[in-house]
Amino acid sequence: MLSRAAAALLPFFGHLTVTREADGPYPVGSVFVANHDSLADPAVVLAALRSVDVAPAVLVTAGLWRVPVLGRVLSKEEHIPVRRGSARAAEALAAAAEVLGAGRHVLIYAEGGLPRRQDAGCAAPLPFRTGLARLVAATRAPVVPVGQVGARRLCSGTVAKQLAGVLTAPVRRPRFHVHIGSPVRLPAETARGTSIAHGAVSAAWRRAAHSVGEPARTPGNP
Repeated sequence: MLSRAAAALLPFFGHLTVTREADGPYPVGSVFVANHDSLADPAVVLAALRSVDVAPAVLVTAGLWRVPVLGRVLSKEEHIPVRRGSARAAEALAAAAEVLGAGRHVLIYAEGGLPRRQDAGCAAPLPFRTGLARLVAATRAPVVPVGQVGARRLCSGTVAKQLAGVLTAPVRRPRFHVHIGSPVRLPAETARGTSIAHGAVSAAWRRAAHSVGEPARTPGNP
């Protein structure tokens, strides 16, 4: 339902284009990992993945389960709550491993949070946390890097700016682009696997930025 809703609603807010490096279906039980810079980018990424017949279980902040209706939808579709900073944080990786073992794809945001920027421009992915590499080491799942740009043109900054961005988007018609890279296999060593995954997502992000003419900035460089 979430993937269908994202694909149906996103065209009202802007124009999405998608490119990919690998043809044909993705390996069963793949981990899709995307850069995360806006509250809106999960909708952009899910819409893009649906266009290539992928409807993953998403690792989502556990607070969303408290939202009426949405929480029931998340549970029904077997998305995975993430309780960062708690004693139950590791449960998300265990649940993701079960989903992968059942042959379903998973979408994870390895940065572990949003950037603290107020501008609407895109910037390179922040450093990854180790959860992705640990999940892959435990499951040997292939990793599919995903780069997205444009979501911050829809929703970024203060709460007031985010609301204004969503309300004016149907008129402004921001451009969203998602580039899906080829599957990669990560080594079992956590630090090296994390570095390789970050490099692959960064490369996909640069391809996406180039596709819509966004300046490919690195963190700290305007």
